[in-house]
Amino acid sequence: MKGQFKLVYVLMLVMFAGILSACSDDAGSSNSGEEWTGKITIWDGPRWAEEGDDSGEDGEGNKYFWLEEKIKEFEESHEGVEIELVQVPWAEMPDKLGVSIAGKSWPDIAPVDISGSAVSIEHIEQGVIESVDEFFTDDEMNDFYENAREAYTFDGELYGIPNSITVHSMLLNLDLFEEAGVEPPENGEWTWNEFADAAEKLTFDRDGDGEIDVYGFSTYILPGYYEAWPFFYINGGQPLSDDLSEFTFDDPAAVEAIQQLADIKLEKEAAPVSMGGADVGGTFQAWASEEQRTVAMEPWATWAITSAQTAYPTNFMVANYPTGESGEPVTIGGVGGWTMFHQDNDAKKEVVAEFMKHISSAEEQYVMSKEYGIFPALKSAADKDPFADNPEMARAQEMSSQVVMLPRHPEWKKIDEVIQRELQLVFNGEKTAKDAMDAAKAGVQDLLE
Repeated sequence: MKGQFKLVYVLMLVMFAGILSACSDDAGSSNSGEEWTGKITIWDGPRWAEEGDDSGEDGEGNKYFWLEEKIKEFEESHEGVEIELVQVPWAEMPDKLGVSIAGKSWPDIAPVDISGSAVSIEHIEQGVIESVDEFFTDDEMNDFYENAREAYTFDGELYGIPNSITVHSMLLNLDLFEEAGVEPPENGEWTWNEFADAAEKLTFDRDGDGEIDVYGFSTYILPGYYEAWPFFYINGGQPLSDDLSEFTFDDPAAVEAIQQLADIKLEKEAAPVSMGGADVGGTFQAWASEEQRTVAMEPWATWAITSAQTAYPTNFMVANYPTGESGEPVTIGGVGGWTMFHQDNDAKKEVVAEFMKHISSAEEQYVMSKEYGIFPALKSAADKDPFADNPEMARAQEMSSQVVMLPRHPEWKKIDEVIQRELQLVFNGEKTAKDAMDAAKAGVQDLLE
């Protein structure tokens, strides 16, 4: 009996060792004294197409070439490390991440879109985003612009690597201004009334068939995207109170601003029916595509400036958002970057962090600034002067002094979804701004309590 017991005991030890080995294989090899090997999964959205490359299925070239090249570099210098790139359209990123988090099947690395404001506090509190403090020296930390670092800081720790800063600005097609006989705003500065007047004058029947061919203005409304939102701030409104305890987009100053922008479409008919929908690509194509050019003015993050200088050559200028009752121009800024999702293996975590730093270096931020149309998050990258020969980007950079950041509430993602859903109803003409924001308040206030 003792011999049988001993045999069973030995077999159990062997099985247990096998289980441990299998778990180690799932996370990658991490033998003592050896570099970790295995697979790292990174998600990313399309950025900019390689110059001269029109090989993409959409005829616009490969918009993942930069990251693919960086992956190849890293794999060549880290034998046994494989990096899988999962291509995700930016508009689908929030929902896809939400599903992956719910199913505990998240990637190792995911991007934070520059259109937003900061790393998700909700994800941090859920324990699915890793702090990366341990991978940065004090000198490296101090190289980040303070607002960029703060956007990724929670409870004194850095959760992710900021690599880009953007502001939203108005892009004006000067050829359409000339065709309609409309003067663009001097120095890109104008009031709401001047903007609204221009939008009406820029709406015209080009070919004389009785149908409008060109509209003065358009934008889109979608959770996580804020190109339209600076218009809602121009009279002094804001979505939440300063202490983040109350919903304030129902304030008359905000309601009036929301309604007057919607009325550019609903009353003045100076915007296409699609305005206020969720078609990001279609909205941009209407302004930028040479085959269309059916909208004269649209607000975009600064990546669109570079796109209008390269992939979609356009005669354009950068302008402020119009001023309202506050008398001061205002815009919204975003900080893009990378977050690391929860890692069970410390050795793998170290390699993941190394790759994140590899694609976020000063040199890479300089390249992204010149080619993708963003401002670097590192002072050392900005010192390389990426916009020395780009007056449009230099003009947009001047607008950084006008930036207000979105509220950093832990429930912001859910709050944003409630607000954006109601805003879509306003721009579709299904609700007034007052009714929509009253409805939004009921939903948002529950999230604030």
